[in-house]
Amino acid sequence: MGAVLVNTWATWTTQGIQAGTGGVKTVEIGVITGDLTLHTTWIEGEARVTVQYSGALDWFTVEGSPVPAADEKTAREIHQRMVEAVKAGGGATAPQV
Repeated sequence: MGAVLVNTWATWTTQGIQAGTGGVKTVEIGVITGDLTLHTTWIEGEARVTVQYSGALDWFTVEGSPVPAADEKTAREIHQRMVEAVKAGGGATAPQV
């Protein structure tokens, strides 16, 4: 019998999200608004959530990231919740599951 490979990392990117009023809080530069791209990386039991102005080079850490995520399904849920939070605005931060 061969070894069973288990996925230990995953990533998701959602582009072209129009941030709601109040935008998203970032660690590095405070609140950002406008047309944003969200990226989540799941590795080592946590979801690391970053955001950028769509088409820009710089990525910023979403306040509250990383978020504990025991498995890939949980990390995917965190990403989707964050997409909705960006759309809602209000100084969105990384969702805690």
